[in-house]
Amino acid sequence: MSTAETPTTTRADRATARRRRRRRSIAISTASTVIVLGGLAALILTSPGWPTVRRQFFSSSHFGAAFGSVLSGFWLDVRMFVIVELVVLALGLLIALCRTVHAPVLFPLRILAIVYVDLLRGVPTILVVYIVGFGVPALALSGLPTGAVVLGGAALAMCYSAYVSEVFRAGIESIHPSQGAAALALGLTPAQALRHVILPQAVRRVAPPLLNDFISLQKDVALVSILGPQEAFRVAQVFEASQFNFTPLIAAALLYLCVTIPMTRIVDRLQVRSLRERGAALALGPH
Repeated sequence: MSTAETPTTTRADRATARRRRRRRSIAISTASTVIVLGGLAALILTSPGWPTVRRQFFSSSHFGAAFGSVLSGFWLDVRMFVIVELVVLALGLLIALCRTVHAPVLFPLRILAIVYVDLLRGVPTILVVYIVGFGVPALALSGLPTGAVVLGGAALAMCYSAYVSEVFRAGIESIHPSQGAAALALGLTPAQALRHVILPQAVRRVAPPLLNDFISLQKDVALVSILGPQEAFRVAQVFEASQFNFTPLIAAALLYLCVTIPMTRIVDRLQVRSLRERGAALALGPH
């Protein structure tokens, strides 16, 4: 009985087949995207209320009139975000260390850290902003800040340091105990082992979730507007109330997106790189 010979393929044949599959995948993806997005656009643009929505939310004249002032207010958002982020990083790491270092002398600090995290993660951020923003000035204590921007930033730092401390704690506890034992065997003190061996590895592991928290922080800076500062959302609200048009709110939303979308893409890239460095299998489909 004769057997059919199996045709051999060359490297060029395999490359041609891969290009053909890639072109086919791109064509299918493009067609499906056009169909889905085109269908959604057609549904919205042909709806009976679209002319009203376009006039109230997408007015070019109102957008141009409000954009400069909203942009100036957004600069306050950016400054608050940067300062609060630095405070959150330092305070969150300090709280995480208080919860992970089991020295007897630090036991009272561990109890305070646990209570701090439980309270501030359990209370909505907007309520913390209200309590700090209006409660601290009501104490009438000398030396305490009374500015709305400072108090609002402090409230955000308190809330987000509680979340970030848990991220840091998860990263520290994910390091295998053998890492610390090896550092001690090499002659490092426990503090040196924590600083030079454990913390650098923990920070690298939790970088993506930290950035996710900071994306949320960038958006929640708008909550400070309830205390009165003229940041982007408050300025947009003033224009909306005076002109009876919601387009300034769209302008503020676009400014937030200009910051959050690049940060989101950075998070995605860091997550993929972290998985590849750890040798994890990625279901990314055909390349």
